[in-house]
Amino acid sequence: MTRPTEAAVLTVSAASAVDAEVDAVVIGVHRDGEQLGLGPGAAAVDAALGGRLLDVLARLGANGVAGEVVKVATLGATTAPIVAAVGLGPVERKPGAPDPHENYRRAAGAAIRALTGTDRVGLALVDADPSLTRPVLEGATLGAYDFVGYKSELAPSYRPPVREIVLLADATGRGEIELQGETDRVKALTDAVRTARNWINTPPNDLRPPAFAAQAAEAAADAGLEVEVLDTDALKAGGYGGILAVGLGSEAGPQLVRIAYTPAAYDKHVALVGKGITFDTGGISIKPAQNMQDMKSDMSGAACVVAAMTAIARLRPAVKVTAYVPMAENMPSGSAYRPGDVVTMYGGKKVEVLNTDAEGRMILADAIVRAVEDEPDYLLETSTLTGGQVVSLGERISGLMGSTELLARIKDAGTRTGEPMWPMPLPDEVRSGMDSAIADVTQINAGFDRAGHMLQGGSFLSRFVPDEVEWAHIDIAGPSYNTKTPHGYTPKGATGVPLRTLVEVVEDIAKNG
Repeated sequence: MTRPTEAAVLTVSAASAVDAEVDAVVIGVHRDGEQLGLGPGAAAVDAALGGRLLDVLARLGANGVAGEVVKVATLGATTAPIVAAVGLGPVERKPGAPDPHENYRRAAGAAIRALTGTDRVGLALVDADPSLTRPVLEGATLGAYDFVGYKSELAPSYRPPVREIVLLADATGRGEIELQGETDRVKALTDAVRTARNWINTPPNDLRPPAFAAQAAEAAADAGLEVEVLDTDALKAGGYGGILAVGLGSEAGPQLVRIAYTPAAYDKHVALVGKGITFDTGGISIKPAQNMQDMKSDMSGAACVVAAMTAIARLRPAVKVTAYVPMAENMPSGSAYRPGDVVTMYGGKKVEVLNTDAEGRMILADAIVRAVEDEPDYLLETSTLTGGQVVSLGERISGLMGSTELLARIKDAGTRTGEPMWPMPLPDEVRSGMDSAIADVTQINAGFDRAGHMLQGGSFLSRFVPDEVEWAHIDIAGPSYNTKTPHGYTPKGATGVPLRTLVEVVEDIAKNG
């Protein structure tokens, strides 16, 4: 397997936007009524330009809308030859607009993407408000990403991502040592997102279940975590019927990876479960050919869970966290499972199969039952489970189902991290409609067909979670993989959603129980 470009280096400098030794400086501008207004970092540059910055920007067509980037040549007025002014939107937040922290996160990412091909960029977007530091650093670092490692040669026009991002401390009122602590935390988190994105973007022929399990185990071991891998033979011996049913249609056998982080002292235990379908043809219930190539991203939940564990190992919250990651390739073959089969799942529950393209819930149910054996206080599962999520909530908002109080905590965490989520119900009529005439449960509600498809997935998984365990299912079918143009700090392809939310929830539980 080839590798994408290296991650951007993240550093802190005491310099200002005027005298920083960088190739470009990022400042902010906003819309104040009908006029452009100066945002963070802009006042010093404006002074260096003789008070003409807003006039120059206006003449270049700037209007301050969120994410707009306009570059200005400073002609020696500042050490940096280029100033990039990124729009922060109107001063007054409109209904439906992202909160200020996410707005700055997106702005920083947009600016860094616009400066592709620049070696060293200084960030002057952070002022004396300390709460802005982390989102600005996150957005900038996440924006400095691409995945071109499979190109035999790069086009002459290719411009690599920004190599070094420098937080300019002058306007923050905070010392370099304090800010370095912020950059270290952001680096742990964004390195994990980068790892997840790289796995998701990898072609499926290079990341079949055994290879994915080996890479996940290596990453976890390098982070100092406890790792256990169950290969196909071990899954057969353990009775993991759901994972085996899906995975045995492929010559690349299924796997189950367990990763544990155990601090010296803790009160709570969190289980993380992620769907690892390395490629999904739909099996015997085969998918249409159109856009099937994007099914390499059907392991996004697994990638985010494994990578989140590496971030947790670096951040060291006072909570035990154990990840359970089932991996399989859903292929049609003579050994594939069929509609009409009855599968005995791990733990003994029997499932009547109605559609082999509802495979994610099969492998997840086995992993959930295994996770419950370790007696967690909370169980968070994430998966690209249903196209119904996209129909219901679009491509940027994840669906949430499960325990009411936990869902509220996760939704709030998603808002803080810029990974929006929305709670959805698990109606009795959907759940009861999945009772099987010949087994314990069917995979899907045949009477509903595609109606409430996202809710069917959550209802099925709920059958495998005991009442005493607080749990959540996060459906990321749309938000996990961006098939359209880049925006903010989000590239085309893998996004890394919901990794940052998972880590945020774990840290919240460590602090508040």
